[in-house]
Amino acid sequence: MKNYSKIFKLLMLVLIIVSVLVLLAGSIVGFESKGGQAVDWLLVWAYAMVVLAILAIVVVGLIISYKNNPKSVVKLGIGIVAIAVFCLVVYLISPGSEAINLLVDQPDHGTLKLVDTVLNLTYIAAGAAIVSIIAGEIIASVRNKQASK
Repeated sequence: MKNYSKIFKLLMLVLIIVSVLVLLAGSIVGFESKGGQAVDWLLVWAYAMVVLAILAIVVVGLIISYKNNPKSVVKLGIGIVAIAVFCLVVYLISPGSEAINLLVDQPDHGTLKLVDTVLNLTYIAAGAAIVSIIAGEIIASVRNKQASK
């Protein structure tokens, strides 16, 4: 286990150093010069970090689940498939309508559909968070009343 800890610390250090170097390179080049090339670098690196984080969560979750309880890997797989199906359904129902009052060229339909999908997923997640907070408080108050009797 000590070896894994050292490897993770080294990987985190490397990622932090690369992140700082990308930020410094963008600052040196200038964020508005060369057609915003520095911003492109930062966005690509941010996307890479998000993908790496998601992969790390899934892979580490799989490894720990497999070591603790091999049957739980099936549950994790079902959960991942359910999330993927949910995202697909949201993508399919997203309209991808054109932006209103846009002064530059309209993005293509695929980009508009993807933006609508992300917005819809954000709205659904925010709504689910609010509902879960309210439901949690109601359930806690009911349990407290029953416990006090």
